Amino acid sequence: MPESKYDFDVIESFLLPFSQLAVDDLRRRLQETRWPETVAGAGRSLGTDREFLMDLCHYWMDTFDWKSQLDRIATLHHYRYQAKEGHIHFIYEKGNGPSPMPLILTHGWPGSFLEMLRILPLLTDPASHGHDPADSFDVVIPSLPGFGYSDKPSELGMNFFRIAEIWVELMGALGYERFAAQGGDLGAGVSTALGLRHSDRIIGIHLNFIPGSYRPHLPHGTTPTELEQRFLAGAASWFDENGAYAHIQGTRPHTLAYSLNDSPAGLAAWIVEKFREWSDCEEDVYRSFSRDELLANITLYWMTQTIPSSFRMYYEGRMAPLRFSADDFVHVPCGMALFPKEILFPPREWVERGYNVQRWTEMPRGGHFAAAEQPELLAEEIRAFFRPLRQ
Repeated sequence: MPESKYDFDVIESFLLPFSQLAVDDLRRRLQETRWPETVAGAGRSLGTDREFLMDLCHYWMDTFDWKSQLDRIATLHHYRYQAKEGHIHFIYEKGNGPSPMPLILTHGWPGSFLEMLRILPLLTDPASHGHDPADSFDVVIPSLPGFGYSDKPSELGMNFFRIAEIWVELMGALGYERFAAQGGDLGAGVSTALGLRHSDRIIGIHLNFIPGSYRPHLPHGTTPTELEQRFLAGAASWFDENGAYAHIQGTRPHTLAYSLNDSPAGLAAWIVEKFREWSDCEEDVYRSFSRDELLANITLYWMTQTIPSSFRMYYEGRMAPLRFSADDFVHVPCGMALFPKEILFPPREWVERGYNVQRWTEMPRGGHFAAAEQPELLAEEIRAFFRPLRQ
């Protein structure tokens, strides 16, 4: 482990598992895919395009090398933390600078810890990329419970607030009494819960997404502004047109998961659609991600059989949404980065009802998967936000 004061009793090194039998089974299943008929000229209007998906799955079956992907990822330091509910996988890389700030990066769905790998060296070793070494971070990248190599929760209740508690426990086990947090998508929900419930441990939080369940407290008789009402109406329209995935994952997660856990082609169709629709790729997903990058993430879900447990985060979010009461406010300093192709981002006045916004930056390009799409832009924004908060 990188040099640090940490608790040996709850932290252990972790070797990424590889099974050739599992790879062979994946290729067999891809070979035996029953491809559905399509409608001439439909393209993507009915969902993931069949010709695109067939091409991706043929590449997955014939060319993609899972072992080489694991070998590349394994060059980083991987560990597991023993939480009450099970093991949490995480990457831990120490910063190369005079006084690195501890920072925990939390991914979302349908991503994984893999979406943070492009931004990681920009944060740990800024000097090697032409930036001030004083802006370095000790970076911790955990896999959410039920994602990747973290254990799957065996009981309900693994929501944003419990995960935030685990992150505090993990960082404490690594020897950090106070730390910074950053995230988008589900990671924004966890980071918000950290700022809301653990402000004594948090230096500040930086978000590139506002959690979908977030609703600030509105005192009795308060009416949202015209701009806020337009956002709420636009969000409702977006969910009506595009939110079927969230509704089924939040209400009947296992019903869908049976098929996706059994069909790699189905799993790829479900996941890659979101990378295309939510990234700044002008409808060509390969402008933002290579085949290998897309398939590494999908293969991680496949090999770990975590699509069912990842869906349950949506159910947990419905059971414990971020609906602020009169006493709820994120008092720690908050930074917000608005990427132009993000699926939904409220106006500043709506966010400031619940967050202590100290920095609000409209980014020039990028979408929902900011750490993977625009790592340089996001890293610079993170460095700039936390710079005045360093002791």
